[in-house]
Amino acid sequence: MTITAAMVKELRDSTGAGMMDAKKALTETAGDMEAAVDWLRTKGLAKAAKKAGRVAADGLVGVAVSGGRAVAVEVNSETDFVGKNSDFQALVRGVTNVALTVSDLDALKAAEMNGKTVDLTITEAIVTIGENLNLRRMALAEGDSVAAYVHNSVAEGLGKIGVLVAIKGTDNGIGKQIAMHIAATNPASLSEADLDPAFVEREKKVQMDLARESGKPEAVIEKMIVGRMAKFFEEVTLMGQKFVVNPDITVAQAAKDAGVEVTGFVRMAVGEGIEKEKEDFAAEVAKALQG
Repeated sequence: MTITAAMVKELRDSTGAGMMDAKKALTETAGDMEAAVDWLRTKGLAKAAKKAGRVAADGLVGVAVSGGRAVAVEVNSETDFVGKNSDFQALVRGVTNVALTVSDLDALKAAEMNGKTVDLTITEAIVTIGENLNLRRMALAEGDSVAAYVHNSVAEGLGKIGVLVAIKGTDNGIGKQIAMHIAATNPASLSEADLDPAFVEREKKVQMDLARESGKPEAVIEKMIVGRMAKFFEEVTLMGQKFVVNPDITVAQAAKDAGVEVTGFVRMAVGEGIEKEKEDFAAEVAKALQG
């Protein structure tokens, strides 16, 4: 497979590795970007695997809570500027409130909002707001109570990151604290049992390769992996993470001390997982001149 300059640049941007290291990683992995990231990590050449967290789209996340039911909704726009538009904010708030009454995204698009479907309402808003808009996703959380938090808030219930935390038991304020923790740490799952097995196996392989670089015997490496994977689970699962409010205890312990159980959470950030084509200013001008 031909390794292009664009592929090398993408890998460099996502890992912080040098140009030649990025090219070698892609060559060694036949152009597989994910495998190349792991190859660089194994060699200690990836400064940070940032690809998964890159945000390349704009808009707002809306959250709404009603008793033991809460929802988070993402509506995308082309530019960050639209997020400050009062009409767009009203649109996202309205869609979020409707989302409390339905069970999934398809039902939300078909639901009525001001005498029209949500889908049609958004289509018509494209004309008035002047940018392409997209109702991308929604997520629900249910429990005895649900705490919500919005990070980078532009208005009540609207911002760049929305978090919902479902609680079993009486929430005495711990739910909001855990929601803020989730916004900051972005855990991969609630607990070790909820992790994607493929995700765990991938990390275990990386750690095995890293350990073998040390030249130690396999028996020693096996023991090293047990410790490293335990550390990994502490870092990526909500229940295993050190609580940002009190780093001396885990989130699980904080919830237990508060007399509640966290049964689920939602963390929704604007644009996560979307790649947005970038053009330099000169290219934009040239494109405009061409009509």
